[in-house]
Order: sequence, then C-alpha cells, then structure tokens
Amino acid sequence: MDRLQDPSVRLAAEELVDDLGWSTRHATAHPAPAIGRLQGFDQLDQPMLVGLSACPGQVVAARSIVPLRRAMVGREVLVLFAEGNLQSPVVVGVVEARALREAKTAPESGVTMVADGERHLIEAEREIVLRCGDASITLTRAGKVIIQGNYILSRSRGYNKIKGAAIDIN
Repeated sequence: MDRLQDPSVRLAAEELVDDLGWSTRHATAHPAPAIGRLQGFDQLDQPMLVGLSACPGQVVAARSIVPLRRAMVGREVLVLFAEGNLQSPVVVGVVEARALREAKTAPESGVTMVADGERHLIEAEREIVLRCGDASITLTRAGKVIIQGNYILSRSRGYNKIKGAAIDIN
C-alpha cells in the first residue's frame, strides 16, 4: 500500500494538525498533509524535497521543525504547507518504519552506521573516538585526526609519505 493512502499515516498527520491548532475545516485553504522524500540539502542547508503530490516532478526547498541530517537523505518525511502555500512546505517529521512505541524506548544516539558488505561508514556530528587501553584515534568535525599511544608504528611495503603544510618532528 502506498504511504499516501496508508490510513495510519493519514490519521497521524491529522492528529498532528489538530495538536498544532491548525484548522482542518478549511481544507481548500490549507492543503492536506503530504508525504515527500528528502532529496538532500541545498547550499544554504535547506532540505530539498521530491515526490510531493502537490508539486509533482518538482524539487522544492522546505523548512523544518525537526532536525534533519544528511544520513536521512532518501527517507520519507511528513510535510505541512505554511498558510496553505504549496510552495512553502514545512517538514514536521520523519516517517519511521518501526512502531512508535519502539522508537520511544530506543533513544537516538546521534551516530549513524551504514554497512553494505564492502565498507562500513560511521558518522557523528562532532567527534568519533576509537579507544583501546592507552591507545586512541580521534576524528573531529574540524578535520583533525589525532593518533595517541605509548608506541606508534607505521610500516609500508611501498612508499610511506608524510605530507603537510608544515611537519614538526619532536
């Protein structure tokens, strides 16, 4: 069944509209909530949506009242239209595949991991640290890679290059 015709999605959207205090009596003045797909982000980090029934075939810039991350690209989102304007969508939620009860019991860690059999991708907003005893590798949002340990060994069968604007040894 298409999510646009799924009665549970439609009921959840109507409840959200009621909770926000938006009138559903003026259906012609305010288009119905819609399901779209997060296509990505523009240069201003505005979410870009596709698949909105009110804007077929268009990629539309939107606003959001929920945090959207790049890891969510491709996910379905619930959209309302500000003041009934079809060119002013507002993302009010990300459609979850699992039950709402399950989502409430499992807190979101802010870290995403994608494994496709050939590669593992781990993403975090601020910092990733791999630690074992006194050894650690830290990746920061600013692009720093910090390797710490009591003994660090670098071996190579080919070239072992060290490149940088400046290199400080001891």
